[in-house]
Parts: sequence; C-alpha cells; structure tokens
Amino acid sequence: MPSPYRAGAPRRALAAALTLAAAPLPVIAAEAPEVDAVIVVGQGDRPITVQPRGLSVSLGETEFRAVNAINVEDLMKYAPNFFVRKRFAGDDNAVVALRGANTVQSARTLVLVDGFVVSNFLGNRFDFPPKWNVVGPAEVRQFDIVYGPYSARYGGNSMGGVISVTTRAPERNEVYGQAQVMLMPFTEYGFDETFRGYSAEAGLAWKPDDSPFSLRAGFRHFENTGQSMTYNLLTPATGTGAAVTGAFVDPRLATPVFGAASPVHVIQDQFRLRASWELENGWKLEAMGFAWLTDQDLTDTRTFLKDAGGSPVWQGRVAFGGRTWNATGLTQSLTRRTEYLTGLRAGGDALGWTVSANASRYWIASQDGRTSRDMATGLANGAGTQTQAREPGWWTGAVTLERTIGDHAVAFGADASLYETRSETFNTTAWKNASNPVFSASTWGKTTTFGIFAEDEISLPGDYSLTAGVRYDAWKAHDGGIGKQVAGRRVDDVYPERTDSAISPKLSFQGPLAAGWDVQLSLGTATRFPTVGELFQGRIDDITQQIDPQSFDPNLRPETSVDASLILRRSFGDVRVTSSVFLQDVHDAIFSFQGLNPFGQVVSSFKNVDRVRQVGVELIAEARDVGVAGLDIDANLSWMDARTLRNASAPAAEGRMFPRIPEWRSNGSIRYRVSDSARASLGWRYATRPNSDLFGLSRGDAYGFQTEYFTLDGRFTWAIGQHAEVGLGVDNLLNDQAYVSHPLPQRTFVVDLKSRW
Repeated sequence: MPSPYRAGAPRRALAAALTLAAAPLPVIAAEAPEVDAVIVVGQGDRPITVQPRGLSVSLGETEFRAVNAINVEDLMKYAPNFFVRKRFAGDDNAVVALRGANTVQSARTLVLVDGFVVSNFLGNRFDFPPKWNVVGPAEVRQFDIVYGPYSARYGGNSMGGVISVTTRAPERNEVYGQAQVMLMPFTEYGFDETFRGYSAEAGLAWKPDDSPFSLRAGFRHFENTGQSMTYNLLTPATGTGAAVTGAFVDPRLATPVFGAASPVHVIQDQFRLRASWELENGWKLEAMGFAWLTDQDLTDTRTFLKDAGGSPVWQGRVAFGGRTWNATGLTQSLTRRTEYLTGLRAGGDALGWTVSANASRYWIASQDGRTSRDMATGLANGAGTQTQAREPGWWTGAVTLERTIGDHAVAFGADASLYETRSETFNTTAWKNASNPVFSASTWGKTTTFGIFAEDEISLPGDYSLTAGVRYDAWKAHDGGIGKQVAGRRVDDVYPERTDSAISPKLSFQGPLAAGWDVQLSLGTATRFPTVGELFQGRIDDITQQIDPQSFDPNLRPETSVDASLILRRSFGDVRVTSSVFLQDVHDAIFSFQGLNPFGQVVSSFKNVDRVRQVGVELIAEARDVGVAGLDIDANLSWMDARTLRNASAPAAEGRMFPRIPEWRSNGSIRYRVSDSARASLGWRYATRPNSDLFGLSRGDAYGFQTEYFTLDGRFTWAIGQHAEVGLGVDNLLNDQAYVSHPLPQRTFVVDLKSRW
C-alpha cells in the first residue's frame, strides 16, 4: 500500500527546510578562526588519508555517533551528494552512488581499507559492490571521501571518487564488544510481518609499552532477514485457467502482483586480524588478514494466490479479474560463499625519501549457488541449476616515494592489479543437493593494469599551492572465454586479447581569497578501462559453435572523462560553508543496453554511449554550538544535471537525463549533546525521482522503478559509566516507501550496546 508520506510537495518542503536549517544561523563569533591549509569537510583533528583534490570529506567518531550503523557502509550515509544502494541490512550489493556515478556504475569508485583495495572491479553493475564487510562498524576510525579524479596517485577507477576506510590502530591494550538488534515491521502487498536481525561483534587490541609489536583481532556474527527483493507480476495469457483470488491490483503497475521472492535470510561471520611491527630505524611493517563466510537462504518464497479451496497456487495459467494470466518466475535458492583478504604494508624513510608500499590479495575461495528451475521443482527438490565460482578475485600492489625539496613536495609511484574470474553453471536433478550435475555454461577472463605517476605540490607565496601531476596507465584484457553445452558436448571459445593505454594529467590550485575565504580549482582527466564482466559476457551460437559477434562488443572502448571542480569555503565563527561547482564530461561511457538479439531474445550487453555530461552544484554547511552549547548541524544540498549528449547506438536517448541520477539530493544530521553522558541526533536523506532507463520512458513511484526517497533517522545514546553505551534508534522514521527497482527498507528499530575496556 502506498505510504501516506509519498506526496511530493510536502516531502520536498521538509527536505529543503532541514537542508537550509544552517543558512540563517547567527554568527557566533565576529572573527573567523584560522582556516586549515587543506579544504576538507568535517575532519576535526584527523589528518585525511587520501589526497584532498576536489571536494573532500572526512568523517569520524563525532559523525559516527549520530548513525544507526548496522553495516559499515551506513557510517557514510549523511555525506554530501552521496547514496549507497543498500536494500536491506546485510545486503551484498551495496553499491556507492557518488555525485553522478549511479548505482549500476560500481567500477567508478575506488574503495580502500587501510590502503588495501577492496573494490570489486570484476564487473560494473549492481552486483559488483566494494567488499565492505572487510571491516565491522566498531573497528572504523574514519571514512575519507574525495569526489572526482583530481590526483595522479589514483587510476581511472577513481573517475567517480575515492573512499578510504581507516580502522582503529592498536594504541593500548583493550577489549571491545558490541551487540545489536534490528526490527523492521514491513507491510506491502501480501506482506504484513516483522523482519528481525541481530549482530554481535567483539575484539581485542594488544600493544605493550615496551614492545615493537601490536595486534588487533576481531570477530563479527551477523544474522538478519530482509524483505523480499522481487515481486512477481502476472503476465497476459490466452485460453482458460484455474480461478484464483489474492492478486493485488496496483494502478502504478502494468499487471497484478501475485507473489514475491523469498525474504532474504542472511548469516555472515567475519574474522579480522591486523598486526604491526615498528623497527628501530623508524620503519613500520603491517599485515592484515580477513575471512568472510556468508550463507543466504531464499527458500521462503511467497504466493498470494489461492484457488477455490483456499490452497496456494504457485504457478501456471490462472483466471483473475475476468482475464487469463500466466503465473511464473517463483523459485527457491541457496548460496554459500567464503572470501579472504591478505595484505602486507610497509612504510619508512630511505635515502631522504618517505617510502610506502603495499600488496594484497582478495579472493572468493568458494561460492556455490543453487536454484530451483521453478517453484514446483523447488518444493519437491527437483531440477535446478548450480553455479560455482572458481576462485575469482584480484591481486593489487603499489609503491610511493615522497620528498620535500625546498618549495616542492614531490611524489612518484607505481601500482598494478590483476583481476580474474571464472564460473561454471550445471544443470542438476535435485537442486538442493546439486545431484547429478551436467555442465551447462562457463565464463572466464582476466584484466591487468599497470600505472605510474608523478606529482609535484609547489608552495607559492601567500599560502597558495599548485599541484601538478600526470599518470600513465597500461591495460590488458586476456585469457577470456566462454563455454556452453551444445548437442551433448562442451564447446569452448575464446575472446580476442585487448591492450590499451592512457595518459591522464591533473592540476589543482588552492589558497586564500580573503579573510575567512578559501578557494580550490582542480582539473583532471581519467580513463576507466573495461572490466572482465563488461568484456566477456557474450554467448556461443549453437550453429557456428563460436562466440556470437552480436552478443558482445569486441571493440568496447574505455570511458574517458574530463573533470573540473571549483570549491569556495567561508568561515563565519562557528559556522563554515563550503560550495562546490563541478563538471564531468565523459566520452564513451560504458552502459548496459537492453534489446533483442537475432533470435528474438531480450539480452543486455555493454556498449559505449558517445558522450555524457554532468554539471552540478553542492552547498555544505557545518555549524557548531548553534544557539546553545552542544547543538551541531551538518547540512548539504546538491543539484545535478546529467545528460546523454550523443549516443549513435540509440539516438532516442540524446538529451535525456542519464538514468538513476537525481536532479536534487540532500543529506545531513542534527546532533545535540543533552549532557555529558547523553546525545540525541536526527538525520535525513532525500533525492528526487531519477529516470529508470536511458530513454527517460521508465519513470514511476512503485516497485520496478527508481523513485524519490525521503527518510528521517533518529538516534539517542547514553553512556553507562566510562566503558559502556546504550543506543536506541529508528531509521526511516516516517516509513517512506521507496524503491531502487527493489523495495528499500521501511521503518527499522535499532537497539545496540557498546563496550570498550
């Protein structure tokens, strides 16, 4: 049922009121405080861990206290012009949308944890998100976000931005623990129930005063049932069918809703180990290890249809509302996955240079997904499919040398990565047991990148600085292929090897304009090369028994952007306002097109969009002790215009707003220190309705569309002595019903207990 809070005008008015709450604030002090040398939103006394060229945001404990953090990505949800496509607590597909990088362009954001790459560049889609669960919420010290590709230190996957997660380093001997319970009453179509979950996290840090060694270890168990991600609609049919009741006629949808995929029951266990060794010569060596075990159960599939006798109807031809329909698409599935990360990092001084180096390996050691062919076989443990991953993952490494020579802070570096994937699908006679597997299909492939950079930050008179950099990247796609069962035997074919390279210059100028004013102008280019998921995704033709040249684009070009950013910051006593104007002009943007192949089948394939341009303005206000001591406000408002300017493959898309990118977005939080031991906060997230497809034809306010959203989140915490804290929170306080094609969470209650000794 539609939420009573879906009316557009009141929602927009309330979001605007919250966003502009900081605008009329009185100036608390007549003189502006001394400004930072670097323009960073937030930050406090924490040094930012990424190069702050372009809009830069740093979040720490002050901001984290105001968040109902069920998963680690929640800690960023009030950042400016920022959205994480998190469909339920424990969602594996939480893709970042930074500015105009939408929620199916996962390869446009580089994510690091303690300097190690956790971005899944095996594909560029909703199901290739960063591996957030490498770290739990209790272990995070700060989140740093840089918008845009303005530093030569980062490759083309920083086209959207860079996110750096820094965990708590062992500083003393301590133990910590956190327990959390979540409740989400959910009502829509045939659902009227409460979904529940919980998590338990614990760890320890060991750092003796007289020892060069330190250690941090942690464990987290997470279990939750999220709402169904997919509703099933009846499809028109001819002839006659069994009379049924129970389907839901929603005027926002083309046909009635008759069922839903199973609510997602997910269990996750995470183990983390971080060790460091400080040498007498000042060098520091660090090692990190991580294991993540996931079980997903989607066997509680629902049908809302009942026959004349009241028995459930799962599939088949049915009669409803005076018409004949087909009820299809319901299945059951089980997935189990085990993933690992290992990394080594070293840093210190050598011959007058500051040196840092790291290497890491992330791999999915086992992944086994089992799905029934339909609902009848699901209930009877009949025929189905099994998909197994063959240790996909990536290797990454980087080294950087830095030195200050007079007015020049120079840096040189190199980095490399190898991303590889392989999976196989089998037909089985008993889907739960994967009995009698018979090969059906397989895909595999690799991409390799190597980059070098040079960067010089020049200190100029008057506290100005100019940073110039250049980057060279070489890329190779190789060892790619596809297999298929044809006429009772396996047929394999391989894709052609591809190589390419790019040079990306960068330039950034920063300094004071006048008393209380700062300015930064940044320019840059970036080249993002295709992933294995974008390149190796064709089909084998049954007749030629070779890869169908119409099923993939062998000449898929890398997407290249030209970016510009202008930032102005003004301080008014305890109020600081940052404004940002940005431009990104992308040539050969890679996007998934849907259409008919020569056999009349609907297929999706990645193609180049000739030119996409986005411009935008961001306004960010940070206010401390507003009117009364302890009342702080962080508010931001963003406007974007992202359009397809040229698309030879689909001219009808030209001039349209690029899909999944809203015109307006606002995030923020209001925090109040009630007393030394009690704190209260109110956060909000808002975005207008974007297009759901490339042509601007698919727009709606229901399941299957990208909709507007407006959520209010409340939280209250109080300390129990010096070592414990209790938190009570509500996410989506007004129970807004919104969709990213899939339904987003409704009102969710969160209770947590944290302790640190």
